[in-house]
Amino acid sequence: MKARSVIINLLIAVTGGVIAVFAYTSLDHSNTNHNYAGVQATPAWEANLPDDFDPDNLDFTYAAERTIHGVVHVKTLRERERREIQDPFDFFFGPRDQEEPEPELGFGSGVIVTDDGYIVTNYHVIQEADEIEVTLHDQRTFTAEVIGEDPNTDIAMLKIEANNLNYIPFGNSDELRIGEWVLAVGNPFGLTSSVTAGIISAKERTLGVLREGEMPMESFLQTDAAVNVGNSGGALVNLKGELVGIPTLIVSPTRTHIGTAFAVPVTLVRSVKEDIMEFGEVRRGVLGVSIMEVTSELADEEGLPELDGVFIEGTVDGGAADQAGIQPGDVILKVGGNTVNSTGELQQEVRRHQPGESITITLRRNDREMEVSATLLGMEEHRELLRQQEEELLGATLRMVPEEIQERLNLPHGVQIVELEPGELQAAGVREGFIILAINNQRVREPGDVVRLLQDYTGNVFLEGVYPDGTGAMYGLSL
Repeated sequence: MKARSVIINLLIAVTGGVIAVFAYTSLDHSNTNHNYAGVQATPAWEANLPDDFDPDNLDFTYAAERTIHGVVHVKTLRERERREIQDPFDFFFGPRDQEEPEPELGFGSGVIVTDDGYIVTNYHVIQEADEIEVTLHDQRTFTAEVIGEDPNTDIAMLKIEANNLNYIPFGNSDELRIGEWVLAVGNPFGLTSSVTAGIISAKERTLGVLREGEMPMESFLQTDAAVNVGNSGGALVNLKGELVGIPTLIVSPTRTHIGTAFAVPVTLVRSVKEDIMEFGEVRRGVLGVSIMEVTSELADEEGLPELDGVFIEGTVDGGAADQAGIQPGDVILKVGGNTVNSTGELQQEVRRHQPGESITITLRRNDREMEVSATLLGMEEHRELLRQQEEELLGATLRMVPEEIQERLNLPHGVQIVELEPGELQAAGVREGFIILAINNQRVREPGDVVRLLQDYTGNVFLEGVYPDGTGAMYGLSL
């Protein structure tokens, strides 16, 4: 009897449980906000995956095998001049023999772009080098000749005497998408043929780090592929093994990889390479404007209705933009029908055109859109206009450094004070002829830069520069 009672109670319990489950599942729970760990929602991104997506088919070996033979090791040698330092012991014992300074060695990477020995690298890798040695993947070594360089993009071209070389074909950096896989191929820390993987993190980055050229063009690709010292001048390639960029710099307090590296996009690299091979120099169409990103702060300050486009801060008198009727305060929206929303995009669109070509520019002025046609000038024409352009500020008349002084002192940039009246600069001890190279550690290239940095500035100012006789000087003043 006891066993029968237990079985009956068990059946009643099971039946009750089934009824409870049935009743619960029959209820409408659509209005509840509870989450249950056992319920797995379908990931939202699954709906956007292509039909042929295969997560197990992501293979970097093809791109790596196709490109490591086209990346070279670049070693440079710079002869350092003997430092002329007065030794106080010379007064008592006479001058002593000085040891010759050791040559300075440097290294980086390069990319073979033709089968007959043309190589692309960074300008800063070979800058001021007295000797350049290139080592191929198969350990053959060649002496390289610099055939062209462009500090404005940090790109240089080398040539070695060799044929039937493995080279990396150009891809299209304009078609890169954020999140797309790329490989960095180079020689970090001198370790040849190193390959790292990452994604494109951003495009058209402007960092303000290219300071050697007259008109720096920054439109960097950002990637988290591991890039370190020695990767400069190497290859950033897509999974097809096509060149999409030249790794140029990293942003890191330790100068080692922390997940942020930048590369010159191959669209700029290709144009520099083609100009150098065809003309022996880079020919760049110049619009003649100073530009700014449109930020919320700038929009509020200037009363701009939208955050799109690129703001025109100023134009060069007689330049292409000035002749086309573009005015300070205008916002450029398109170049040749292509939308531009950053300074890097605008520079790239203009860079596609040669001097003498006309481009159509769509701009906004006072809430009204309009189109103008601008005929681009060459660099020499632009330089001459800048030399003629004067600005007045703080009692000083400012002009570009004369070409003769610039070449004699080997100055890449600078603005000269040609006249000086009583004012803050004269009170600080500045004399006529002083060439301003930097203001508060920011380099200046034209008179408009000085006006931009000082006109509405309040606080301490430090001027660094040089006089025409080569005497360096630094002045401090308070505005």
